Amino acid sequence: MDCADELRELASKVGQIAYGVHEYFGNGLLEKVYESALEHRLVKAGFKVERQQPLKVFDEDEYCVGDYFVDMLVNDRLIVELKAVKTLAPEHFAQILNYLKITHSPVGLLINFGSYKFERRTITA
Repeated sequence: MDCADELRELASKVGQIAYGVHEYFGNGLLEKVYESALEHRLVKAGFKVERQQPLKVFDEDEYCVGDYFVDMLVNDRLIVELKAVKTLAPEHFAQILNYLKITHSPVGLLINFGSYKFERRTITA
């Protein structure tokens, strides 16, 4: 199994746990509440979770031009971007695609807890 396949499998497991969070809490809470609940459940399930991880952005000459903060990094490998909005918008997809480009990661996970219907997208670079 290659790295992308492993990340897709990890994304599927994280997505299933996130679905449980959405089923329990429903929609309408702040993103930070979902982030905390998802972290709690992932840690209980044995995953390593880091929240609000800094992600440095470098220019072509390796000069640091800024920082982003990734909502969640699971098992040091999977970038998880969380939203609590009515519906996912193109800029949400662009955001995680940029994170994947910056980190040279082939797969990330975009989750929206704000919609009545749970939204989860595995994103590939």
